[in-house]
Amino acid sequence: MSRLDVFHRVLESLHEATLDDAHWPAASAQIDEACRVKGNQLIVGEGSGSNVRVFFARNYQRGQRREDFERNYFLNYHRDDERMPRLRRLPDGQLVHVTELYTEQELKTSPTYNEALSLSNGQQSLNVRMDGPHGSRIVWALADPVQKDGWWSDQIEMAESLLPHIRQFVCVRQALAEAKGTNAALGELLGNSQIGVIQIDRRGRIHAVNDLALDLLRLGDGLRDQDGFLRARLSADNARLQRLLRAALPNPFGSTASGSLTIQRPPGLPPLEVHLSPVGGGRMNFGGSKVAALALVIDPHSQPSISPEVAADALRRAQEEDQGF
Repeated sequence: MSRLDVFHRVLESLHEATLDDAHWPAASAQIDEACRVKGNQLIVGEGSGSNVRVFFARNYQRGQRREDFERNYFLNYHRDDERMPRLRRLPDGQLVHVTELYTEQELKTSPTYNEALSLSNGQQSLNVRMDGPHGSRIVWALADPVQKDGWWSDQIEMAESLLPHIRQFVCVRQALAEAKGTNAALGELLGNSQIGVIQIDRRGRIHAVNDLALDLLRLGDGLRDQDGFLRARLSADNARLQRLLRAALPNPFGSTASGSLTIQRPPGLPPLEVHLSPVGGGRMNFGGSKVAALALVIDPHSQPSISPEVAADALRRAQEEDQGF
């Protein structure tokens, strides 16, 4: 299997995990295989020092969650981990070797480096900080490489190519976490009143919308329905929207991608936040009317509030329908 095929498999797994937390272990395992590492850790939070708030923290090793590693680190080491303040000050998206985040003396004396990271296969890890939505911070760490002679260039290149997709995964998960509902199927999302939901079919046409999205489209001050296709009011926003839509829809190459953007509205109105995610694995078929992408639209005036499980069954059911074309 080529590197490009491996990369596309990871993206497909991430798209599945975006709509259903149950798919995250498989996505994490795909990341480990693609980067040839022993595991990876994803942390989302905000603040610093004694004001740090952690929203999400998962440590997986080849698809197996290591809650023992998570518990040990956050209970015994996180507060005094010397690398964390330095990691927070790194430029957005800069991947660094963990040893660059400790002084020479700390590499000999730090309990975190010599105990916690030794236990969790992290003493040769790669670490990165990324800006998350609404002022949050994403920390992603790839555990030690499987080979003993250090990192190879193709592993680092694969990790760097995944960074924007890890960020996008977090952005969409946060958007879903801001609406109400539990274990809803894809169609049941349309009943949500806290976030705009627009289903897009394989031809790029609007398949269905919920009431909030319908109101926004009727107003047309940011997004609009133009002959059955989703369009933005301003040409610059529309160009970006169409690029992201094309990327999210199935194509002959079998690669799809999620993305986010803001849509400007007239002065005095806050911009809309739009998150686009593929549905159904990006496979081409002849069933053009099936839902192939999901657009989640956040209007700050609607005060959205959702749990992450709102679409827990959505992807599974969409995929089951895909098998019947």
